[in-house]
This record gives sequence, structure tokens and C-alpha cells, in this order.
Amino acid sequence: MKKISIIGLDLAKRIFQVHGIDEDHQVVIQKSLQRSELLAWFGQLEPCLVGMEACATAHYWAREIGKLGHDVKLIPPVYVKPYVRRQKNDRADAAAICEAVSRPSMRFAGTKTIGQQTVQVLHRSRELLIKQRVQLSNALRAHLAEFGWIFPQGNAGLDQAIDFVRDTHDADLPAALWDVFRYQVAQLTNLRAAIAGLNKRMVAWHRADGDSKRLATIPGVGVVTASAILASIGNGKQFKSGREFSAWIGLVPRQNSSGGKEKLGRISKQGNRYLRHLLVAGATAYLRGKRCENAAGGIWFSQLLHRKPGRVASVALANKMARIAWAVLTTGEYYRSTAA
Repeated sequence: MKKISIIGLDLAKRIFQVHGIDEDHQVVIQKSLQRSELLAWFGQLEPCLVGMEACATAHYWAREIGKLGHDVKLIPPVYVKPYVRRQKNDRADAAAICEAVSRPSMRFAGTKTIGQQTVQVLHRSRELLIKQRVQLSNALRAHLAEFGWIFPQGNAGLDQAIDFVRDTHDADLPAALWDVFRYQVAQLTNLRAAIAGLNKRMVAWHRADGDSKRLATIPGVGVVTASAILASIGNGKQFKSGREFSAWIGLVPRQNSSGGKEKLGRISKQGNRYLRHLLVAGATAYLRGKRCENAAGGIWFSQLLHRKPGRVASVALANKMARIAWAVLTTGEYYRSTAA
């Protein structure tokens, strides 16, 4: 068998498909491997280029195969799809990955470390628990309203509802109803405690990480946003510029240009939705707090508010914050305000 130079690996839970080519781009091998056979098979090969889709379990396999001396590249699935020929199946996917990874202009995703994935799990778990807390609090308010008990909006009103359920014993209503209310209150209390615990762990990790502390010096970027950026992109060197990073988040205008005429529309909203939400929320907080001159844009942001609506200005500020965050990560410097 000729020497394998490039391998396309289609990931799965149990059966993995391998497509390998040599230096002349001739197909050398096409085979299926069990999960237990995968690392042993790659350990017998000479170092080569291995391409995989950046999907579930991809970072784990990239780290493990990389330890065997191979050069592992992760490709966003949307960039692999154009190379799939005719019918979609595992063998065709592996061939498409092999073709895509050999393209000189292909864009790759960075392989996350165990630390990055740990912080990402913290963020995703916290986001899930917050959603569950909102759903449960809305359900509790709605059920109480059905019996004539209305409470103010916000956390203060929710606390009043929780205290009411704990302290009230109305014999005119069935006991099963109060049991349901108390189950919901108990679950809400547990969710609050779990979210508080995750917040403490996130703050502890932030204080121990120099890059995260440097990102937090940017106005509008706090512990949550800084740790989320690091968990998503690491050192950020997979992006050539700050604009490329903000485009990956989806904060740049969509283009519909032709014939030398540039037509820019709304932001693309592509890429990492969670990071986009955090950056826009941080920019909006500065706008609502009327701290425009202290924002990352400084005087530029204040002047922009006179020309554009508030939401447009806050999204533009989020775009600038993303570019500044990339510069802080790649240069290793702290944020310096315009006034300084």
C-alpha cells in the first residue's frame, strides 16, 4: 500500500469511516473502523494530515489522534457539504472531508483544550439551568394567578411568590395543589443554588487565568463574557484579524454586492450565537446606563448615537468590543482606552 498523506475521518458513535489518499491524490484506503480500533489503527500509521468535521466529540478525537503525531484539522461542517458527491452516506462524507482538508484556502476550527471544554461545559450548564429557572418561575406565577394571586415582575416579585407559598396554608384549596406549589418552590431553590455554585466556579477560574483577566479590562466585558470568549477561541490566532473574529460571531453586515456596488444589510447573525448575545448585552448595558463616553468606543460611540438608533449603535459597539477582544488576546496586552 502506498504511503497515506491525507485522511478524511467521518466521526460517529461506534462505526468510523476512513478515506485516505496519497501524495498524488489517488485513493489508497477506504474502510470502516470500530471505536475500539480507531486509535490503535492511527498509531500504526506514519504521521499524516487528518481532517475531521468540527462536530460532537471532534475535539476529543483531535487531541487523542494528535498525540500520535498526526496533524489534525477540524473543518466546520458547512464547508464540507459542497464537496459531498451525490448521495450522502458515511463513505461519501469521509471522501468529502478528505477533499476539503486538502484545499489551500480552507478555513479550520481550532482544537479546544480540556480546560476550554471545561469552561464551555460550565457556560452551557449555567445557560440551561437559567432557562429552567425562567420556565419554572413563569409556571409558578401562572398557576398562582389562576387562583387570584398576582405578584410583581422581577426577582423581588418571585421572592414574594416563594414566601407566599411557604407561609400560606389555605384549607379551601386541595392539599394536592399546595404540594405542587411547594415542589416548584423547592426546585426553584435548588436551581438558584446550582446557578450560584456555577457562578462561583466561573469566577474562580477567571481569577486564575491571565487572559481572562485581561479581557475583563474591556468596558462591557465581564467574567462571563471573558471566560466564554476564551472557551470558544482560545488564543484567537485561528483568525487573521479582529473583523474575521466578529464575522465568525455574526456581528458584521451581510453583503449583497455586485458590479462594483457595495450593498450592506443587517448583521449576518451567523456563527456563535451565545457570544453574540453576551457582547450585545454588554454593549446595551452601557447604552442603558448612559455611560457612552466610558464604553469601548469612547467618543465614537457617543457620536454614533446621534446618527443611528440605539439598537444599531449597541450592535456596532458589540462589533468593536469583539475586535478589541481579539486584539487583546493576540497581542497579550491590556485594554487601553481612547482617552489614555
